[in-house]
This record gives sequence, C-alpha cells and structure tokens, in this order.
Amino acid sequence: MIIEMLLVERLVISAILGGLIGVEREIHDKPAGFRTHVLVCMGAALFTLVSMSFAGTDPSFIDASRIAAGVVTGIGFLAAGSIFRDKDRVQGLTTAADLWVLAGIGMATGFGYYSLAITATIIALIVLVVGRISDKVLSKRKRKLQIW
Repeated sequence: MIIEMLLVERLVISAILGGLIGVEREIHDKPAGFRTHVLVCMGAALFTLVSMSFAGTDPSFIDASRIAAGVVTGIGFLAAGSIFRDKDRVQGLTTAADLWVLAGIGMATGFGYYSLAITATIIALIVLVVGRISDKVLSKRKRKLQIW
C-alpha cells in the first residue's frame, strides 16, 4: 500500500510539472497546450513506473536505458507531428523540443528524482519565457534594419 501511494505521488507530481509548462504554452496558443503537456509528462512517468515494477524488487534489474529509449522514440514520433513548414518558415520546433524535455521530466519524476525534475521544469519555463522576450526584441530590430 505504501509503495502504491509512492507511485501515485510520482504520477501526480509529473502531471503538475507537465501542467506548469503546458499553461505557458496554452497562454501563447501553441499547438501543444496544457492537456498535451500533462499527458506527455504523466505518460513518461507512467511508462517508467510500470517498467520499474516489471523489474521486481531488485533495482539491479532495472534497465533505465531501455525505458528511456522507448519513451524517447515514442515522444519523437509525437513531437515530429508538431513541426510543419510554411513557405520559407519552419514552425513547431520549440513545441517539439519542449515535448522532448517534458518526457525527460516525466521519466525523472517516475524514477523519483524530484529535484532534477523540478529544476528541469524551472529551466524549461525560463527558456520559454526569456526566449519569447528575446524573439520580440530581435524581431523589432530586424524590422528596423529592413526599413533602412
């Protein structure tokens, strides 16, 4: 019962961390929003937890590289669907990248590395927010240069 509560705790934490990044993406009306981010992060944690339970009680039987390979392959397929080309612009790369990072956050949570998962979430949010601000600043400068 205690172990099961620990697993549920990890799943809930992964959903919260995914939701934090998802809210930022939802606010800016990006292709993958709150629900997608919660589900991707929670799914990565769930696959990690289930894979760990298959290994039994002996942690030496857990092959983290196989778990990671499966999650990364699956998320790569999902993230690729968010990338599209419109004339001379490619869009969705940031969304694809943040889904990839999100899978890592979910896996870290699934393995119980809470501080790592929380730190990665904070860094991802900082990158998304600062990146958006720098894009606006650079766009203004670029437009000014085109006028001259």
